[in-house]
Amino acid sequence: MKVYTCDRFTFPLPEGHRFPARKYPLLRQAVEAAGLVSPEDLQVPEPATDEQILRAHDQDYLRRVVNGLLTPQEIRRIGLPWSPELVTRARYSVGGTIAACRAALLDGIAVNLAGGTHHASANQGQGYCLFNDSIIAARTMQAEAQPMRLCRRVLILDCDVHQGNGTAALARNDPSIFTFSIHNENNFPLHKEPSDLDVGLEDGTGDQAYLQALEDGVRQALALADAGLVLYLAGADPYEGDLLGRFAMTKEGLAQRDRFVLEQCRAAGLPVAVVLAGGYGRYVEDTVAIHLQTVRIACEIARGLAAA
Repeated sequence: MKVYTCDRFTFPLPEGHRFPARKYPLLRQAVEAAGLVSPEDLQVPEPATDEQILRAHDQDYLRRVVNGLLTPQEIRRIGLPWSPELVTRARYSVGGTIAACRAALLDGIAVNLAGGTHHASANQGQGYCLFNDSIIAARTMQAEAQPMRLCRRVLILDCDVHQGNGTAALARNDPSIFTFSIHNENNFPLHKEPSDLDVGLEDGTGDQAYLQALEDGVRQALALADAGLVLYLAGADPYEGDLLGRFAMTKEGLAQRDRFVLEQCRAAGLPVAVVLAGGYGRYVEDTVAIHLQTVRIACEIARGLAAA
């Protein structure tokens, strides 16, 4: 199974900033230490090109991002200070999702250790998201696979605790992409864009209620989407110890979530690109452990596919 990492591409943050940049090298090191994939299968992707990014974003927005012309208000909305390094990192993060989609179409499943930047819309970033990797990757796969008819409709299963408003807005008039989001209805973003299927849950939702809602929603999404590829946003932020989540899920519950989603996709014969999305644990080690168990479960599914 191919796993993509871009943690070498760092960017400056002010002292005490709450974006958990440390989790990315720690997660890659944990994947290496656990021996989940061979060294040759843990790869740095190619960065996303302008042509690929423009499949989701307006040309003027891309120009202003690349040249550092965002307004102070736009930068506050993104929540990260602009720098050339930030743009480079965003390109590689998107490139990791594109690469994971390509690998999934060949092998059945692949993982990007970053990605899940689902708040970015056509002409603005938001919530630590500069470019929308899911929409860019989905449309890139459709463009590449069209002659071979490998990838028809793409299903985005968004299980980050925050609603994928940017993804929903970008796909609103695109019948080739089906969007599903299960999230905290009272959490960020304040304004929710309607997905094709939304499941909004209340503060304090725990394992049992979440998993029941997830199972119903995922089954419905798979039935409606008629997809040829799935993008799965496996956010760690529904965890009870997450500073921005406000859910009460345990690590065991999140493992059940991942296993259910991936097994349902496998049963449907659908390739899956897994991206790890949000995670803002009080202790970064908890976030890394949750992401690591997602990668571990994906590896188990990959072994099952290889043995089939």
